[in-house]
Amino acid sequence: MARAFIFPGQGSQSVGMGADLAEAFPAAREVFEEVDEALGQTLSRLMREGPIEELTLTANAQPALMAHSIAALRVLEAEAGADVENVMFVAGHSLGEYSALCAARAISLADTARLLRIRGQAMQAAVPVGDGAMAALIGVDLETAQAAIDAAPGDGVCEIANDNAPGQVVISGAKSRVEAVCDGARAHGARMAKLLPVSAPFHCSLMQPAADRMAEALEGAEISGPATALVANVTASEASAPDEIRALLVRQVTGRVRWTESVAYMARQGCGTFVEIGAGKVLSGLVKRIDREASAVNVGAPGDVDAFAKL
Repeated sequence: MARAFIFPGQGSQSVGMGADLAEAFPAAREVFEEVDEALGQTLSRLMREGPIEELTLTANAQPALMAHSIAALRVLEAEAGADVENVMFVAGHSLGEYSALCAARAISLADTARLLRIRGQAMQAAVPVGDGAMAALIGVDLETAQAAIDAAPGDGVCEIANDNAPGQVVISGAKSRVEAVCDGARAHGARMAKLLPVSAPFHCSLMQPAADRMAEALEGAEISGPATALVANVTASEASAPDEIRALLVRQVTGRVRWTESVAYMARQGCGTFVEIGAGKVLSGLVKRIDREASAVNVGAPGDVDAFAKL
């Protein structure tokens, strides 16, 4: 059964993440040390010890989650004979797309860490804290979510940010408008509308200043063709040319994360096993909701390595 390696996005961070991998495996320690050096910061200590408020800051959470993912991948390579060239696809949710590109050797680990630090800072700076919001609409499809947006009062930006799985759509935009959509969502069939604990309205047009900053940063970044096919967030299709990848990473800042379509595309191509590499099990759960025939496993701790070897 063909496999895909998938990489989590923001929200999966927790104090202690990656500490057990670093303690057990030299390959993991080397990743955390390289990321610390690239950033000029002991990010690994923040990951181990917290506080969670500082770890959750976008500029820290993004490189931290990537570091955990790549550390777990390097352990799989060293201990379980995993090779990214032997999987059918790589893909990641939002910042996880950078982890996927690093895993596929399209961007170096140090450059990935630096790009994610810039990305996190730029996304946080794009909209003043408190002016934007995101919310999850549960029990609706894309068309219904858009109808709820269209019907909500106010003229502020509100757009679909993430199509995560059947029945789970995330919206993003001006706080007042997002709240208005949530207030009216039940009338459109939503079972629940819940504001998310995020510090900025990601993946909507309010992030354009951050997209402009990333265009500058990516222009000077060294990007190679990935060793394994990347399925990109904003197109839900394969991308391989370095210039195409640069353009898609810029579009991704303001564009929709088409995760449902991405997983469905990989499944149609014959991918039946999805290995979520890094913190948490969010993507594994989404995969099972998108394709009930698919299997999904998570590798983020030492005990997961043996389980992966038995797949």
